[in-house]
Amino acid sequence: MAMNNNVESSSSGSFNRQQQQQLQQQQDDGSGKYVRYSSEQVEALERVYAECPKPSSMRRQQLIRECPILSNIEPKQIKVWFQNRRCREKQRKEACRLQTVNRKLSAMNKLLIEENDRLQKQVTHLVCENGFMRQQLHNPSATTDASCDSVVTTPQPPLKDENNPAGLFSIAEDTLAEFISKATGTAVDWVQMPGMKPGPDSMGIVAISHGCSGVAARACGLVSLEPMKIADILKDRLSWFHDCRSLEVFTVFPAGNGGSVELIYTQMYAPTTLAPARDFWTLRYTTVLDDGSLVVCERSLSGSGAGPNASATTQFVRAEILPSGYLVRPCEGGSIIHIVDHLDLEAYSVPEVVRPLYQSSKYIAQKMTISALRYIRQIAQETSGEVVYNFGRQPAVLRTFSQRLNRGFNDAVNGFSDDGWSLINCGGSEDVTIAVNTMKNPLLGGVLCVKASMLLQNVPPALLVRFLREHRSEWADYNIDAYSAASVKSGTHAFPGLRPTRFSGNQIIMPLGHTVEHEEMLEVIRLEGHALTEEDAVISRDIHLLQICSGIDENAVGACSELVFAPIDEMFPEDVPLLPSGFRIIPLESKSDALISQQTLDLTSSLEVTAAPTRAAEETSSVTYNTRSVLTIAFQFPFEHHLQDTIASMGLQYVRNVICSVQRVATAIAPSGMSPHIGLKLSPGSPEAVTLAQWICQSYSHHFRTELLRPHNEGGDSVLKMLWHHPDAILCCSMKSLPVFTFANQAGLDMLETTLVALQDITLDKIFDEAGRKAMYTDFAKIMQQGCACVPAGTCMSTMGRHVSYEQVVAWKVLGEENNVHCIAFAFINWSFM
Repeated sequence: MAMNNNVESSSSGSFNRQQQQQLQQQQDDGSGKYVRYSSEQVEALERVYAECPKPSSMRRQQLIRECPILSNIEPKQIKVWFQNRRCREKQRKEACRLQTVNRKLSAMNKLLIEENDRLQKQVTHLVCENGFMRQQLHNPSATTDASCDSVVTTPQPPLKDENNPAGLFSIAEDTLAEFISKATGTAVDWVQMPGMKPGPDSMGIVAISHGCSGVAARACGLVSLEPMKIADILKDRLSWFHDCRSLEVFTVFPAGNGGSVELIYTQMYAPTTLAPARDFWTLRYTTVLDDGSLVVCERSLSGSGAGPNASATTQFVRAEILPSGYLVRPCEGGSIIHIVDHLDLEAYSVPEVVRPLYQSSKYIAQKMTISALRYIRQIAQETSGEVVYNFGRQPAVLRTFSQRLNRGFNDAVNGFSDDGWSLINCGGSEDVTIAVNTMKNPLLGGVLCVKASMLLQNVPPALLVRFLREHRSEWADYNIDAYSAASVKSGTHAFPGLRPTRFSGNQIIMPLGHTVEHEEMLEVIRLEGHALTEEDAVISRDIHLLQICSGIDENAVGACSELVFAPIDEMFPEDVPLLPSGFRIIPLESKSDALISQQTLDLTSSLEVTAAPTRAAEETSSVTYNTRSVLTIAFQFPFEHHLQDTIASMGLQYVRNVICSVQRVATAIAPSGMSPHIGLKLSPGSPEAVTLAQWICQSYSHHFRTELLRPHNEGGDSVLKMLWHHPDAILCCSMKSLPVFTFANQAGLDMLETTLVALQDITLDKIFDEAGRKAMYTDFAKIMQQGCACVPAGTCMSTMGRHVSYEQVVAWKVLGEENNVHCIAFAFINWSFM
């Protein structure tokens, strides 16, 4: 009897020898003839499948020749076996994926039901309050009495006695009750965090406080880890919270259910040089509830007089943690976690310009609450093997490098005296501070730090950091980088001892790893250097930097944008000394909802055009930009004792030059500062944006006898707008021997993960691997001869190191004036990140 499907038995390890020897049926191409595979044949095929799931025809024939046990099997039948094997593997993976998604959806459904119940309680509470207020307004005679009754509330008892365990246990129980009411009840009016949407693969549900004392944030999410492991990770705040300087447990009292009460002293870094750091004296209570949930809750103890000796903490302002913590409940496939952070950061003690940072619940959510949730999700994915890293480094090692970079930069910004830092006179009236530390390397000299903070107006932090990352030559002095790098390689800080070197300005970014949502990237930067003398030509002059970059996605929910780097040896040992320097930009006010994240890159409003203003440009000019951010810069330089003054003078001048460069860039990219003289332009010699868009579309129509864009009747400017918003990635390359990108629409910039300014530093060969480059240059020659070509499906790579797949690339010559070839255009059709 003829069969419609090819059937084959599995060679799973769970089958015994007798089952493996059972005959497996395989129907040939409609011939009605069955093929019986022995267990030895199946094992041979499985070995080949493990190495190459999709062997070529030549490889299958070679397999038959090399394996005598397959000599009675025709090549076409082996091809069918591999097809079925791939199909089964795909079905197995899909089944596992669907089971995982189903578990996530079930847990998320439970979480959303609970959140809906909590919101219903909050609505009921607000309705009751509203009714009470209406009653007071409609009954003036009772207003006085009612108001008196409402004012006379139950007096809050003072904190229990902290000097004995019984009092501490009583405080712990009160803290637990209040924390639970915040995490699952209506003790705080929560509003959803802007930009956070719940879903099976989302960060979770994030809310911020409204109208409560202090600032508070709350998050709920799913994590595929056991509750105890989650609690242990989050209690170790130093490992995941970059702003935590130290956490010391002074006393531990055992409690019931295997829990504990701890007295803790914590120090937090200040985010800028404009305000002092914060410290906390708290009680932390760990316990297990009756339903099996694990709770870790924390609160401050009686004011600023408690805790360590005040003389040892003169550089800190004592802040308060109101009942906060973590509620972790086990569920199928992991845990549901509730996080609450509620603080009073003593905002009165900081300058008014940065006071929004200390009065913003959104800032607390971004810095603490979301960071905790992201970190445990990162650990969960690393544990499951979902995260892949380069350079053969283990995730824990890369996390350590990230922590060391962040900690070193925070140390430089804060300059604590107990770490050995002391201020020296910088000899200028500018708000630039110079600090010196002789404890870091007392045998050779020490480390000098030049730092400053300034206010930026109307500058998108993500865009500015992206520019600083991609255009290092615009602000950096490579000779200064070479000096710092030489101190790492040779262990000496001799500034005059450097050999003459010429730097090309090229930087090669080599990704090491990134966090789950790509909000933070760790990478190695190589700056190409060339010796100026023949005798030194054999010695590598390249500079290597270990760099961490965060907050470059304008749509992401992030507290700030940072670019922190440190010179390293090219061998990159795990114990390499790090002297981090860099930039931190913290928004002081939230971005208006009227702004579109890509507006600063919109060609119709930012490119230099001579035509009449477009509608998009008019809309952009009508928007009032009122965003402020604070920029903090800190650069560290090693020195020898006898060269301290020289290095201080050099470092001061260098940082002043960096500040001038950053201010110039900030002025150029600020949306409100855009002008025809400052705005983004195409490469030198290019036509206006509108003209180039018309050339691209006309040339496409000429070569392919069809329209690239939909028919339009709105004039020339609409061509540019339609091309800019075209769903396929359209990019233009120069006609040089090494083609360089000169233009891209929004989809093209998204695909390459770059900006219009940085695009002009990217060559065509950089986005392909070796095989892709060979294929593309073959097609490039075809394009030059025939005028157009269609390249089949393939992959390329973004500037962030992410692989991009596409179904097809269409390429054509762009003809300009007098039909001269101006550039080559590429359209990447149906592209997506892999």
